[in-house]
Amino acid sequence: MRFALASYGTRGDIEPSVVVGRELQRRGHDVGIAVPPDLVGFAETAGLTAVPYGAETRAWLDQYRKLCTSLFGTFWKFREQQRWGREIQEITYRTWMPMSATLNSLADGADVVLAGQTYQEIGANVAEYRGLPLVTLHHVPMRPNGQVVPILPAAGSRCAVRAFDWLTWRLSRDVEDVQRRELGLPRATSSSPRRIAERGSLELQAYDEAAFPGLAAEWAQWTRQRPFVGALTMELATPADEYAACWIAAGRPPIFFGFGSMPVPSPPDAVEMISWACAQLGERALICAGWSDFDDVPQFDHVKVVDAVNYASIFPKCRAAVHHGGSGTTAASLRAGIPTLILSVDGNQIIWGAQLKRRLKVGAHRRFSATTRETLVADLRQILSPDYAARARELAGRMTRPAQSVTMAADLVENFAALRRFA
Repeated sequence: MRFALASYGTRGDIEPSVVVGRELQRRGHDVGIAVPPDLVGFAETAGLTAVPYGAETRAWLDQYRKLCTSLFGTFWKFREQQRWGREIQEITYRTWMPMSATLNSLADGADVVLAGQTYQEIGANVAEYRGLPLVTLHHVPMRPNGQVVPILPAAGSRCAVRAFDWLTWRLSRDVEDVQRRELGLPRATSSSPRRIAERGSLELQAYDEAAFPGLAAEWAQWTRQRPFVGALTMELATPADEYAACWIAAGRPPIFFGFGSMPVPSPPDAVEMISWACAQLGERALICAGWSDFDDVPQFDHVKVVDAVNYASIFPKCRAAVHHGGSGTTAASLRAGIPTLILSVDGNQIIWGAQLKRRLKVGAHRRFSATTRETLVADLRQILSPDYAARARELAGRMTRPAQSVTMAADLVENFAALRRFA
């Protein structure tokens, strides 16, 4: 069978799709994937045939980060928010139709379209035009539910998600109508999440059921359509792994600090803050540079800065993890059974931060922009307490293993394609 995959965002966003695509290809299927231009090389490293899809990730992410920082940090600056929102909308409008053309070409002769979490509307419209079944990958709960906004009662949480779906649809409705007209489809009269569900699409929940207690029961009627498979990760080794492991082994297990694709405004200031906080607590710090430039930062004996590391091998050697709250990184710290402090930047990260703090009680959460030396010390002291460590270890025992997640996801996609193909 032939599978057309499309995924947009940072590496953490596209990795689940790459993982599924690689496994399907290993099973003998023909797989093509569309990813952001700056991540084509990453997909090709996994052995997949990749084509550029949309704008460079960094261009889009920079505007998105500014908007989220404004919304959650300086919410009263409406003009600033409107400016960042307009710039994101301009990027979306400029790239939507070229992305549609790319995916439509990739889907020619395919049996299934698989869309990542961002820009699922494009994939849904192409699949509808081609008469193909659609598979979507979600690394946080995207459909209306009472669990994802823990500060609200269940009914309020469901209303909030529905309102977000409606707002997103309204913001992109004009360009989506253009896409549908170009494809010869009628104008949409409802949001894409509703249309995707009504078409009977397979909506893979690429996170653990254990991370959102009560969600499976709430979605009981969608059990076959929204199966939980756990986080999908490649667990790639890196050149820095051995160096980091040797430094860890030379002393007390450290606290891991890393912010992935979220740019750190001032790496020297961040290192100063981390060093001061860990010194107050008598801890060591292992800092993973991620996309930020940590080359010219202060040096401290109890702090080590390294390049990207394999979380699966490094996290179990650490006392705790402090990171931005990306879905993949959060899954790695939960699987490692260590307490986690999430310093969030965007909406998905806030969801994970609230979940770990309020429902699972295996970590703490604070906006990165609101973090100070004093708050960092207080948050670390909280999550380093024995009860947090015990709850984190217990939860890790209920998480799916990466190999199991990959197998389940590929089986579901393969079976879904076969059933729809011969129906």
